[in-house]
Amino acid sequence: MRDWMKMAGIRSSEITDQNLFKRRRQFLQASAAAGVTGAIALPNSAYAETRGEALPEPIVKSPFSTTDELSSHETITTYNNFYELGTDKGDPARYGSRLKTEPWSLTIDGECDNPGVYTLEDILKPHAMEERIYRMRCVEAWSMVIPWNGFALADVIKRMKPNSKAKYVAFETVVQDDLPGVQRNVLEWPYREGLRMDEAMNPLTMLSVGLYGEELLGQSGAPIRLVVPWKYGYKSIKSIVRISFVEEQPDTSWNMSSPREYGFYSNVNPERSHPRWSQAKERRLAGSTSGLSALFTSKTETQFMNGYAEQVASLYDGMDLQTNH
Repeated sequence: MRDWMKMAGIRSSEITDQNLFKRRRQFLQASAAAGVTGAIALPNSAYAETRGEALPEPIVKSPFSTTDELSSHETITTYNNFYELGTDKGDPARYGSRLKTEPWSLTIDGECDNPGVYTLEDILKPHAMEERIYRMRCVEAWSMVIPWNGFALADVIKRMKPNSKAKYVAFETVVQDDLPGVQRNVLEWPYREGLRMDEAMNPLTMLSVGLYGEELLGQSGAPIRLVVPWKYGYKSIKSIVRISFVEEQPDTSWNMSSPREYGFYSNVNPERSHPRWSQAKERRLAGSTSGLSALFTSKTETQFMNGYAEQVASLYDGMDLQTNH
């Protein structure tokens, strides 16, 4: 167990009963047929609320935080996109415990003065842990408000001393052959993402190792992930094992898979519709919203840049945000 997270007890998890899982799927299919959209997985006793190990104190409250109502721990950890663990929204919670997170290292390479293979402890040591409550928006038109714990990505970048050729930062997710999603040819593995250097250095961009004051669970991207709150959720890459400083715009997984639907920038923009659905509204999964109640939650207007335009819109001055989507 990592020294910086020692705590009495062990982590537990529970697997969804297959009959309950099938009934949930049947209910959602029936709801879709009836024209009800935006449903989330239906929590029940089979989705016991698994908790991570407590992060060490102190955790500093960040001034970047929103005052919006938080989504529940249960909702955050049982309704996820993490294709390495499966394509159904409940799969990450069902299979998250299969993700092996100890030991963990990050390879940092490319155009920088301090490349190398760093342990997670190496990355974490110099940083005070922050709580940043961020709105997070999925391209599928649902959103959550999540109390992330971590620190600014810029702090790590500065330590690695990128040189003048480093125009972008590229990321890769771990590939473990026994994960159910990896065994399927859904995407080209490893999962890849990237940011322009000024996006990566923006103080809103963070590396997270926890939420709600606890270590990330497998389904949430343990043990370390990116959080970019003004972009659609798939940009916030999970379970990072490589960070590369590169001169050319890096390939990113969803852009490689379907460039018409998923651009490199992926900024939340209600005026730029996905080819198959509008992005003008979203369904907020906040507070105790879960299960059947989520089916009937009213949609709200999507905010430009997810409500963070004041901090980040200037990064895109002069850009055509319909083309650079």
